[in-house]
Amino acid sequence: MKAVWIEKFAPIEEAQFKEVDDPIAGPGQVVVDVKVAESNFPDILVMEGKYQIKPPLPFSPGKAAAGIVSSIGDGVTDLAVGDRVAVQVEYGTYAEKVVTSAGTCFPMPAEMPFDVGAALGLVYQTSHFALVERAGIQPGEVVLVLGASGGIGSSAVQLAKALGASKVIGAVLGEENIPVARKVGCDHVIELGGEDLKDRLRDEVRALTDGAGVDIVIDPVGGAANAAALRAMAWRGRMVIIGFASGDIPVIESNYLLVKNISVSGLQWSDYRERTPDWVARVQAEIFSLWCDGKLAPLISETKPISDFLDALDLLRQGKAQGKIILTTE
Repeated sequence: MKAVWIEKFAPIEEAQFKEVDDPIAGPGQVVVDVKVAESNFPDILVMEGKYQIKPPLPFSPGKAAAGIVSSIGDGVTDLAVGDRVAVQVEYGTYAEKVVTSAGTCFPMPAEMPFDVGAALGLVYQTSHFALVERAGIQPGEVVLVLGASGGIGSSAVQLAKALGASKVIGAVLGEENIPVARKVGCDHVIELGGEDLKDRLRDEVRALTDGAGVDIVIDPVGGAANAAALRAMAWRGRMVIIGFASGDIPVIESNYLLVKNISVSGLQWSDYRERTPDWVARVQAEIFSLWCDGKLAPLISETKPISDFLDALDLLRQGKAQGKIILTTE
């Protein structure tokens, strides 16, 4: 098979696209013929050795895909050859085939396209756990999503609406991202550029919430936007930190937590996949059901052949990706 291949941790430009041995399913495992893989910002960190989990060398990167089960190992009873599945793994999907445990494969509805199945995986799982498990979203609450035009942001916007938020405010960097945030479902959009963001974001949020502030902040961005969002929160507000796409890891000013009884938590979704696979499977089934009901529509901005993986990753690295970029093996 052909695969993006990492033989040493290095800048993404040093990754190879080459012929490697086909994987073989061991006990409890399946091999999936990958139709599409989803590109995500953490893929860059993994390839460069900067992620919290470093795969054993050599390896293929990629955390999400969709395809068809082509072989199964001993002890696999819930899947069969020919099943259409979404795949969510720590690494390995930038390839024509991926071997993984059966528990990381999720049967897709018959009518669901492969690109949609892949796009409804990692970022929607992450956003669901952030909103439900960490933030405890309740119907009628107001949610502020930073980076609302990106992969995590757009999924958080749609899920917040589907889960009963009364209002979702998106925050984006760059005027060109405003229509994207509106397209994915934001009721209001705030542009993060310019001066005095710390006061301006707070003031704009207060104007949109009758002075109350937002109940939940979803933050995959970090940096100055994080500090500004903290000041825009309501009493007993909950912020969930998912990542630092800005490249700037913020320091939380804890006095704000005391003044309004605010809580700030973090989310690393892969821990749930490893520790509570049944929970993850239930969430994925709910996400697929919401799509079938017309409540979710992943924004797929570009589709590229997997051989053009560097182009996709460069867009993510520059913060220019709007929604999801899908890599195809055909």
